[in-house]
Amino acid sequence: MSVIAEVTPIEAASRLMRKAGLTDSPHALTRLPGGRNNRVFRIERDGPPLVIKCYHHDPRDPRDRLGAEWAFLHYAWHTCGLRTVPAPLAADPASHTALYAFVPGARIAAVEPRHVEAAARFIAALNTRVARSAAEALPPASEACFSLAAHLEAIARRVARLEARLDPSAPYFETAAALVRSRLVPAWRRFVRNLTPDSTPLPWCISPSDFGFHNALEADGRLTFLDFEYAGRDDPAKLICDFFCQPDLPAPPSLYPAFRDAVLGALGLGTITHSARCDALLPAYGIKWVCIMLNEFIVADAARRHFAEGADRASRCAAQLAKAAAALDRLQTT
Repeated sequence: MSVIAEVTPIEAASRLMRKAGLTDSPHALTRLPGGRNNRVFRIERDGPPLVIKCYHHDPRDPRDRLGAEWAFLHYAWHTCGLRTVPAPLAADPASHTALYAFVPGARIAAVEPRHVEAAARFIAALNTRVARSAAEALPPASEACFSLAAHLEAIARRVARLEARLDPSAPYFETAAALVRSRLVPAWRRFVRNLTPDSTPLPWCISPSDFGFHNALEADGRLTFLDFEYAGRDDPAKLICDFFCQPDLPAPPSLYPAFRDAVLGALGLGTITHSARCDALLPAYGIKWVCIMLNEFIVADAARRHFAEGADRASRCAAQLAKAAAALDRLQTT
């Protein structure tokens, strides 16, 4: 059962504003769209608007979303001096809430080369040599992979979970089960036949994780990046592959080589070996994202989506099934 903070969002906002040293009080809260795991509200007040984020918390899901995002934003804002992220103002782990500066802007309508270039610069700025010692103190990202074997094991767990734990009470359960059995599992087995698990340690970088233009706003040609609840240390190949596999607002595949080379070059990894690892893992991460699309059919994941979105589960299941089938079609043609 989901555990939700006892305080209301406006009560939590008042507490956080006091904790941040602000002397006024919230006048009203407006729910902001977009979050799939959490609830986000704009706070109206005497001064500039703020944002309160209410993080989903469930005993079945051990991820510390608030802790990961707060640590990342503190590092990006204070250590790296970045202003392309929201300013972290106050956090309250007891109520699973945090206060951030409000970021104006609009969602990107269509991804252009300049957006991808800005994303690569953001990764470079997070990974300067000057910030390396502070970066080492950050925790691993969610499902961080530091060897080829770890990559394969993480995706294999996701595939196996769908094989074993689809919710039979979910709408369209039979259709989802058939998709997993007849298309997803065979695609994964075909892929792993061609790779040998290797436990050799891989280089790491600071990764925003779940990084893409679905988590960005644009104002006056300037991008601000959002949502870092899975962030931390990770293999740059995973960051690069996830960036091009996330389905909500994908970057054009034609820009993959330029982004890959820009990120690896900024990290001092611009060799054929590291480029080849990214290329080899890209189809595997396509399969991983199909698994993520089907999380709606897992009980704990569906509860998190309901907490954040509150929409009809049948509609969510139908939409995610369509996305997963389309993604598998694309994998078969690449």
